[in-house]
Amino acid sequence: MTDPTAAWSALLRVHGTLVPALDRELQRTHGLPLTWYDVLAELDGAPRRRMTMSELGNVAMVSRSRVSRVVDELVAAGLVAKESNPTDGRSAYAVVTTAGRRRLRQARPSYLAAIERGFTAKLSAREAEMVARALGKVLAAGEPDGAGAYRR
Repeated sequence: MTDPTAAWSALLRVHGTLVPALDRELQRTHGLPLTWYDVLAELDGAPRRRMTMSELGNVAMVSRSRVSRVVDELVAAGLVAKESNPTDGRSAYAVVTTAGRRRLRQARPSYLAAIERGFTAKLSAREAEMVARALGKVLAAGEPDGAGAYRR
């Protein structure tokens, strides 16, 4: 009988190996931590290239508690700007700047190549499809406690 936690353990090991390697690659080649890349990519893909901190916390691969700090770092680097939210004075929008979009474009080929080298090239097209479908199924099912869908 197969270990019922084998898939989970493999997922954790792959994540624990590939994410730090991808972070090192982006920092070495572009001076861009993976958390910055992720936030810039989410903002770049958002309507009007902006999101509230709450929206960003729901989609970015950085913890909700860390989103504001990462955005502040990006603001200091000139890659993101903050704009007040006219409908809610308690929140602000994070908006990717032209410089942020340029850095994201420059880093994207390295990001994609690192994913290809470390992950995609190790799988057949069928295996990659199966992994994506299986993980999508887990995400679609929502949180184990029934509180709603997993945040992305």
